[in-house]
Amino acid sequence: MKPVLKRTAVIFACVLLLSAALFAAVAVPIVRYAQTDETRPADCVIVLGAGTWEGEVSPVFAERLRHALDLYRSGLAPKIILTGGLDPRNTVTDAEAARRWVEAEGIPAQDVFMEEKSRYTHENFLYAGEIMAKEGWDDALVVSDPLHMKRAMLCARDFGVTAYSSPTPTSMYRSTGAKAKFLVRETGCMIVYGVWRLFGVRS
Repeated sequence: MKPVLKRTAVIFACVLLLSAALFAAVAVPIVRYAQTDETRPADCVIVLGAGTWEGEVSPVFAERLRHALDLYRSGLAPKIILTGGLDPRNTVTDAEAARRWVEAEGIPAQDVFMEEKSRYTHENFLYAGEIMAKEGWDDALVVSDPLHMKRAMLCARDFGVTAYSSPTPTSMYRSTGAKAKFLVRETGCMIVYGVWRLFGVRS
């Protein structure tokens, strides 16, 4: 092998090894944290948005909402904050679609709050935190899929929301393949968010 090609091969191998090490360093804590359930009494439940299909909540979102309703009905949290703004591909915000869903399940309108401006997880907590401050609430249970909880709780902390992890036990990400795809995407999002934090995520 020519010296130039050999050096290129070595550099490429090093880049691959470093990339794999970075992925593992981020992915392993995500997987471990997915098992964390801190469910306890709180002032409200924050449900993280998960998209809509033609104005209806996606199956993933529906399972998150189902878990939030279980928490509400069990008396663990008397109020629900629904999060999620408008994706250009959709016709209604995540929060509005979720409001229709929970009210169809018999949840009183006065117990449902919405933030409809967010597009990203950290914005969920920025705007949900504003609702909590306005209402005088101190803490929240956070509902999302298990593999999303590590980043979600980091965002909550960064935006001053006292929060406890309550992952949905009926996540739609059930097969090994579905979980693997979710983990790859979530690991990438965590790395990007980590970079944002270095430069001040609030800016």
